[in-house]
Amino acid sequence: MKLNFAVKALAALAQETRLSLFRLLVQAGEAGLSAGQIAKELNIPNATLSFHLKELTHADLITARQESRFIYYAANFSAMNELLAFLTENCCAGTPCGTETLCCKEEP
Repeated sequence: MKLNFAVKALAALAQETRLSLFRLLVQAGEAGLSAGQIAKELNIPNATLSFHLKELTHADLITARQESRFIYYAANFSAMNELLAFLTENCCAGTPCGTETLCCKEEP
């Protein structure tokens, strides 16, 4: 992953509504949600939603597909996984972290 992608993705997520929106789409899975469903779930106006969807799409964190007259948005799981891998690639001095141990656990 290139550093500029990570910066763009993290900048897009560094806003409360966009982070909530992205988390909602991650929970929805590959099927995604329609714009109307997202607006209702997050209780935000359509114009505001449109702005945030554009920002997340521009950062390549979500995808859009049209079905009939509805547009469905879904998390771009490959981009999300690349970002997570980038953020953790040097964790614990390159040693894989297990689920039972905290990464880079602080010593008392």
